[in-house]
Amino acid sequence: MNYILTDGAVRNNFLPFTFTRPVADIRIGILTLRQKWEKHLKASTSSDTQDYLSEKFPLVELDKNIKIDASFIPTENLAGIVKNLKENQAIFYNDQPIAFFFTKGQELHWETMDIIQYTHNDILKIEHLWDIFTLNGKAIEMDFKCLTKGKTSQPIPKTVHCINKKNIFLEKGASVVLASLNATDGPIYIGKDSEIMEACAIRGPFALCEHATLKMGTKIYGPTTIGPHSKVGGEVTNSVIFGYSNKGHDGFLGNSVIGEWCNLGADTNNSNLKNNYAEVRLWNYQTAGFTPTGLQFCGLMMGDHSKCGINTMFNTGTVVGVSANIFGSGFPRNFIPSFSWGGSAGMITYKTDKAFEVAKAVMSRRNINFNKVEAKILEHVFEETAKWRKG
Repeated sequence: MNYILTDGAVRNNFLPFTFTRPVADIRIGILTLRQKWEKHLKASTSSDTQDYLSEKFPLVELDKNIKIDASFIPTENLAGIVKNLKENQAIFYNDQPIAFFFTKGQELHWETMDIIQYTHNDILKIEHLWDIFTLNGKAIEMDFKCLTKGKTSQPIPKTVHCINKKNIFLEKGASVVLASLNATDGPIYIGKDSEIMEACAIRGPFALCEHATLKMGTKIYGPTTIGPHSKVGGEVTNSVIFGYSNKGHDGFLGNSVIGEWCNLGADTNNSNLKNNYAEVRLWNYQTAGFTPTGLQFCGLMMGDHSKCGINTMFNTGTVVGVSANIFGSGFPRNFIPSFSWGGSAGMITYKTDKAFEVAKAVMSRRNINFNKVEAKILEHVFEETAKWRKG
């Protein structure tokens, strides 16, 4: 069967992260949503996403297909029903379609379809930007069970202090030295060829993905995910770093989501709690205004390719777009548009030729080519977000 992951109705809620990827490629837990679906379905998937992303994430449509809303996190129960869908059938959770069978060229009419209501109590769906970190603990636990089922952890070195050792798993090539791992409140997953340096203190749920590094003395409070090829130091709590991003030095990151190819300068700190303990509001691209989150703790949302200089201070509930460069003293505003250059003293436009030079240099360090496809995506984002830039 051909499986297609669709962005669904909530795609715009996940900007700035979905400026540069389909919803399916958001990381929550250990794996991305796509990786979760492919593992449960035991099949590859393609994406029904924005036109300007389709060259990098092409849609594959055959005569018979099953389309799945990627914002639903798969379970064994859900994936089993999806795999057994027949022609003219759909799965709904209350009034929300999860998946449906369709043939090429078929017009979709829910009223003529055989609707299966999903009644299991294991449903998990991301609908808002902040769900990526608020639901991360549950997602780590689900991925941990899936990834470690029937497998044996690599031996944990004697120099490592462990609490609830049965809930700690080291993949092949993982290196941990003189660290403290406390899996009382949730599992700790140490990915393939990753490294935890001396004197790190970690409380689960926690995931360190393949080829990622925790630098000496890092303090991690779960639920936290450090994506592939990322380097992290300092203090981190309840945050998700998608991958290929660095927070290599001291400084605090809390209740935050960081995209790919980002860099946080030394002693960068974000606030995750307002001085008056009031509800945090986050910038919403769809409404072009600030939206209540219902959260007291909410930190930094930073899109792909954005950077900040040393000693940068981010206010509670700051949203930074794609390819922004932030520096200087004081607190910058809590919405920083894509391709902005500057800080609290003001912003100007970060020209694409300069931004692309940096992206090319950064990606080449990981032996990844910044090609014309990547450039076209960022050029589209530059044009689409121009209305929010003043300089």
